[in-house]
Amino acid sequence: MHELAITEGIIKIAIDAAKQNSANKILNIKIKCGDFSGVVPQLIHEYFDIVSKETLAEGAKLLVERIPISIICNDCNTENVIEKSNIKCPNCGSFNYRIIGGKEFFIDSVEVE
Repeated sequence: MHELAITEGIIKIAIDAAKQNSANKILNIKIKCGDFSGVVPQLIHEYFDIVSKETLAEGAKLLVERIPISIICNDCNTENVIEKSNIKCPNCGSFNYRIIGGKEFFIDSVEVE
């Protein structure tokens, strides 16, 4: 359910940016979402059309770029990408690693006119 509040925040930030640039309409909002961020992009998409109604963001496209989970293994000293469904080091099979990417969630760009 926190995706609703996140979607509202995305739209508010985009509208503020559009107004600062004297824009009349938001065309695209691009976000980057880490696979380990805890955010469900599908829910953001579902809320986006509802929350953006009657705002500068109405009709805008929401573009989501996935950021995979990256780790550094403490046992074999390699950097790898893992999936949530297979959380061990793909090189040595260890669970002893540090997550270095995939927790991010941010607005990358807002395209306006």
